[in-house]
Amino acid sequence: MSTATAHAHTDDHHHHEESFISKYVFSMDHKMISKQFLITGIIMGVIGMAMSIAFRLQLAYPDTSFPILEWLFGSKWAPDGHLDAGYYMALVTMHGTIMVFYVLTAGLSGTFANLLLPLQVGARDMASPFMNMLSYWLFLLSSVVLLSSLFVETGPASGGWTIYPPLSALPKAMAGSGMGMTLWLVAIVIFIASSLLGGINYVSTVLNMRTKGMSMTRLPLTVWALMLTAVLGILSFPVLLGGGLLLLFDRGFGTSFYLSDIYLGSAGALEHTGGSPVLFQHLFWFLGHPEVYIIIMPALGITSEIIAVNSRKPIFGYTAMVISLLGIAFLSFIVWGHHMFITGMNPLLGAVFLVTTLIIAVPSAVKTFNYLATLWRGNIRFTNAMMFAIGLVSFFISGGLTGIFLGNAALDIQLHDTYFVVGHFHIVMGCAAIFGMIAGIYHWFPKMFGRMMNKPLGYIHFWLTFISAYLVFFPMHFMGLDGVPRRYYAFTLLPEYNVWADVNVLMTLAAILGGIAQIVFLYNFFSSIFIGKKATQNPWEANTLEWTTPVERIHGNWPGEIPTVYRWAYDYSNPAHEADFMPQNIPDEHSAEELFEKNTSVDPARKDSPVKETVDFFTLLRNWYKPRTV
Repeated sequence: MSTATAHAHTDDHHHHEESFISKYVFSMDHKMISKQFLITGIIMGVIGMAMSIAFRLQLAYPDTSFPILEWLFGSKWAPDGHLDAGYYMALVTMHGTIMVFYVLTAGLSGTFANLLLPLQVGARDMASPFMNMLSYWLFLLSSVVLLSSLFVETGPASGGWTIYPPLSALPKAMAGSGMGMTLWLVAIVIFIASSLLGGINYVSTVLNMRTKGMSMTRLPLTVWALMLTAVLGILSFPVLLGGGLLLLFDRGFGTSFYLSDIYLGSAGALEHTGGSPVLFQHLFWFLGHPEVYIIIMPALGITSEIIAVNSRKPIFGYTAMVISLLGIAFLSFIVWGHHMFITGMNPLLGAVFLVTTLIIAVPSAVKTFNYLATLWRGNIRFTNAMMFAIGLVSFFISGGLTGIFLGNAALDIQLHDTYFVVGHFHIVMGCAAIFGMIAGIYHWFPKMFGRMMNKPLGYIHFWLTFISAYLVFFPMHFMGLDGVPRRYYAFTLLPEYNVWADVNVLMTLAAILGGIAQIVFLYNFFSSIFIGKKATQNPWEANTLEWTTPVERIHGNWPGEIPTVYRWAYDYSNPAHEADFMPQNIPDEHSAEELFEKNTSVDPARKDSPVKETVDFFTLLRNWYKPRTV
């Protein structure tokens, strides 16, 4: 463990004059890089959401002309205001790719790992500021390459965000298998390079750059979550990289890793033999399921911090929360087969994946219970961040429960590739993760920009988003139970599903309402940067180290010596202290004996009795978790 002096430099080194380019463009300050990740992630999120509204209009009103669609996508892809069927699949593919990788992976982890890790562990900056800067610019390059595929003649990749062969491996299979698919693969390769650079940096910073007194058991849960997320990325992303490179070989060099006995239209039988598209599924989902937790774990860490701060209580079961994160990180690597129950895998192997899938629900349930226990009898402050954090808990419960259905092989065979799957992963992975991300933005906005966001607009944003999210994705479960298939361009082609036409309209209107809610957020976010109320140093009365830094951004975080840590991050409503919070850098003025005296209801003369010591211990615990009376 490093001391403050181990990575403290002279003030001249940290506070040198920076040019516009070095401060805002090619910045090596982790706080500025976090803003770059956030702004880029927001832009990609707006594009991804616009795509979803476009294809939802197509699903709800398949026979209605929308001139705006022709204006947006051109007469080639939206003739007479109707989406082309192939382009519909391209939009679905790009929407999934953008939201999963570019918003919920890089936008979430890149923003908050960069912002919080050095600040919360007590470091001047990341272990390698240059590598950190390079990580962002590779992410930006990857975003540009991906979006450029929207403008190629044959259109973007359209094989689904999972890009299963053989469609993705044969450039002439369909329009979306051409140059757009190649650009997709190149973009993902660059994205993986960015993620690996960032992940190695995050882990190195936590392990090597902690300030004096910051033991692993005193780390905030946000740090644990972000560090373990980085570990997951380091271990799983190279597998997708390997799978993508083999796919590029099949596409351009005549290999047959994923191709065998392929017949292509008038070309007849192709020469490819010996490959298996199931191999790609194994490689993809070996990343794909850890990816689910790469997305949700940072949001869970953010929620842990926000719920504790705004409940004015210690987080319930800190050790259990850390162990559950470790359990999720380990188990996430041995459950990928539940995505492949219908591929013809050996039933015994399917049973193994079924059991591991159900086991991973246990640490997730532990986290949910601990959130609820922390909220119980707390003096809750319903800040904007707290509302979204509680919203995450709601989505995590409702979406997680539906995952138990899909984890059962017998049920999954019936529900696979129906709207039940779409509803499940959008609630538990999409909505929950996005709510965690937004909660983090509201909570740490004062630290990022030195100003406060508008609270009433935040409430409007929450309620419109919360209601619209459930209205969009919850009905999908019932559609899936009825067997409605996903990825269909128009359900008018399937008369037996016309009964769901009105529900599709409801979901589309709710999606538009959700889009309007995000406009409220965007206005609040960007206007508050310039005209928001100026923030104080610690507006939420939190304990973690980031709130001990000055409001004004300085490269190096602290103007003088890095603070020393004396306690854990969740010392709220401690009866031994006058205030209801005690920052980590404040020395403990009360000895254990004084704490004992204050919280015992036993005659002091008899406190040496072993029995009474046990009673007093539980009395102490009861008072520790007892909420503060206002």
